[in-house]
Amino acid sequence: MPSGYIILNINVLNPENYKEYLEKAPPTAQMFGGEYIIRGGENEVIEGEWKYPRTVVIKFPSYEKVFEWYNSEIYKPIRQIRLDNTVSNTLIIKGA
Repeated sequence: MPSGYIILNINVLNPENYKEYLEKAPPTAQMFGGEYIIRGGENEVIEGEWKYPRTVVIKFPSYEKVFEWYNSEIYKPIRQIRLDNTVSNTLIIKGA
């Protein structure tokens, strides 16, 4: 079964409030088998546009598991913390 990934390109507008998201989100992803692959880090855009400075990639056991986590009742209020304190582009993608 192919893995599923969520890729977020994030601009943090309120770093102080965003800290709460950083603390609370990882345990919920782990409950659904999520593993953080990338959290920020040095990068260089070599083609096209990558709008925001922070990139996060989380790998899940399946494409379906990403959606289970993203839409779960446990993650919804935590997701709102991110939405309230950032601007982001988010992509869910099925791995090979």
